[in-house]
Amino acid sequence: MPATKDRTSRNRAASRPFILWREVLTAYAAPALMAGTAGVVTGQRDLAVAACTSIAGTSAVVAFLVGTWLRHGGRPRRWTTTTPRVVLTAALVITAVGAAALLGWLTVQWLPAHTPIPATPWLERLRIDLPVSAALATTIVTLRWRSTAAAAASPA
Repeated sequence: MPATKDRTSRNRAASRPFILWREVLTAYAAPALMAGTAGVVTGQRDLAVAACTSIAGTSAVVAFLVGTWLRHGGRPRRWTTTTPRVVLTAALVITAVGAAALLGWLTVQWLPAHTPIPATPWLERLRIDLPVSAALATTIVTLRWRSTAAAAASPA
């Protein structure tokens, strides 16, 4: 039997509209379930707790910020729709990861020095949790948005 390309999955993803609250909910739920399950299965209590706090929370916040910026009040910026998908995604991921890494580093350094919160292992997790969550959320939201923006722009 000859191999055929499966085009239904691409059309199905493009046909679903980009609804920000649904993207944010997915950005929270997916990492919370995956990392939480991994934490429970491996017996890492700190990972299970971080799954619902720093990991999923960062993903949801980043998905909201990136999605809101991309939508730009319902009218996307022209360069975001004309720039190649990979270039746009890479640029946004680098920006989000840089901001999240800086926030994680500053939090780990600043909180113990200026508040009664001691330097603890959960606080050290922020250096990894924030940038990784930001990278994943930015990539998924940008690619989802571009697939719906391209479908809306192309004639049916």
